[in-house]
Amino acid sequence: MPVNLELKVKLKSFRRTKKLLGEMKAEFIKTLNQKDVYYKARGGLLKLRIENGEESIIKYLRDEKGKDRFSHYEVLYFKDGNAEEFFNEVFSIEAVVQKKRRLFMYNNTRIHLDTVKGLGSFLELETLVLKGKPNAKKRFDEIIRLLELDKYESIRKSYRNLMIESTNDTYKR
Repeated sequence: MPVNLELKVKLKSFRRTKKLLGEMKAEFIKTLNQKDVYYKARGGLLKLRIENGEESIIKYLRDEKGKDRFSHYEVLYFKDGNAEEFFNEVFSIEAVVQKKRRLFMYNNTRIHLDTVKGLGSFLELETLVLKGKPNAKKRFDEIIRLLELDKYESIRKSYRNLMIESTNDTYKR
């Protein structure tokens, strides 16, 4: 099962971050339009991702309480394009998250600038932990330093949790 070291922070704007990404020569890969449908699952999270028309199901387990935020995940890809209809008939939906993601790469780390409908602007880091290469934490910490992310509070929740909390807050008013 692949493993990422992750960080999520909320940003007011992407202006400063884009400047820093340019200075560190992070490679812009592409813009992704994503819809994540989260389903009720025993242990961990299960989401259907629809990304620029492609569909995949992602199961992941993440330690939200440890010092570092490691995520273990598996991905299955679908070919026929009706996965959302299929899974919606089989599972109960917990939350739907729609976002525009600008994907950058730097030193084997995915850097996401996310605009999440109903939640705002976020930056996420996902550093792939490679077997036999124990320097993931060093690479991760370097990017945090280069992007000046240590001045932000880390969000130790998935977009699913943030969306559910946001919805609950709306109903409480």
